[in-house]
Amino acid sequence: MAANPSYEAVDFEPDEDDLMDEDGAIEAEASPAAPPAPRLRSAITGGAGDSSGVPRKTKGRGFREAEAEAERTRRFAAKDFESLGSGGGPGPQRSIEGWIVLVTGVHEEAQEEDLHNSFREFGQVKNLHLNLDRRTGYVKGYALIEYEKYEEAKSAINALNGTELFTQTIYVDWAFSNGPIMRRPMRRRSRSPRRRYA
Repeated sequence: MAANPSYEAVDFEPDEDDLMDEDGAIEAEASPAAPPAPRLRSAITGGAGDSSGVPRKTKGRGFREAEAEAERTRRFAAKDFESLGSGGGPGPQRSIEGWIVLVTGVHEEAQEEDLHNSFREFGQVKNLHLNLDRRTGYVKGYALIEYEKYEEAKSAINALNGTELFTQTIYVDWAFSNGPIMRRPMRRRSRSPRRRYA
């Protein structure tokens, strides 16, 4: 068995020179050549109230709302956001991604491939969206087709508006426009027979 080393117990009573003042600074005798003693930061308060300029760290909700709002405002003010201009008059508008064409009157059994084959001859189709009815699984009757360039979309509208796709006439127009522009004729409703009152 190893021998226990002998330890000397020392009773330590601090002198007045060893105590800290209220600000956390160590009192020391001031000598002309000695640099000032470093200021200690309290672990409990996070350094609040000291003259070092360290901000107080607070936890919980609501303490940083003003700081967060100022930061968001500064960040958003620095960015240039792309916006849709109001333009000088009625006409097509570009979406953020590209020029979007709305196709209505699409046959319920048409597929994306059929529309893609018809519209790709006017330019590169960036995106094609064909909505399906959840209940039946058939096409809802419209599609959105996106082109990169204005000229491609305009030529597709001019060439395919009023043509037939699967024995059904399709109407092609701009999806976004500034002001009322109508390219297709309004569909006329069939007249109901007059009511007979007995």
